[in-house]
Amino acid sequence: MPARNKEQEAEILQWIEEVTGDKLPNQPYEDVLRDGIILCNLINKIAPGSVKKIQSKGTNFQLMENIQRFQAALKKYGVPEEEIFQTADLFERRNIPQVTLCIYALGRITQKHPEYNGPRLGPKMADKNERTFTEEQLRASEGQVNLQMGFNKGASQSGHGGFGNTRHM
Repeated sequence: MPARNKEQEAEILQWIEEVTGDKLPNQPYEDVLRDGIILCNLINKIAPGSVKKIQSKGTNFQLMENIQRFQAALKKYGVPEEEIFQTADLFERRNIPQVTLCIYALGRITQKHPEYNGPRLGPKMADKNERTFTEEQLRASEGQVNLQMGFNKGASQSGHGGFGNTRHM
């Protein structure tokens, strides 16, 4: 399991406060997020109406539903499924770094949504870098022999110890 990064966790809490405008309780990171209420408020600020019903108190099961609604809202918003944490990662504190990763992913995805103009989290995503070449520029290399073509005589993978082989020492 990856190690926890306290700076990232602090950055996330700060970002959540900036986005939601709410002062978060002075508790450990995972305790602040554990019941899912703050996460639901966060995604509703970013994409209004994402989570219709938020349980403010109740049984563990009801509070876990907040987390599940948050996760469903993230998928809809465009966070890649492999970056979304499991409910138990947060609720049972199984994998807090995955929670951090997931919230960073959300912060990153907000940059793809022009309607979101709130605070940023993490590095700026690269914009498309389109280049246009003239036909002439594209054709300029056609007559040349690529250096990688036909100059691999004698090169083989013998002794390379490909996939699944043991290393011979």
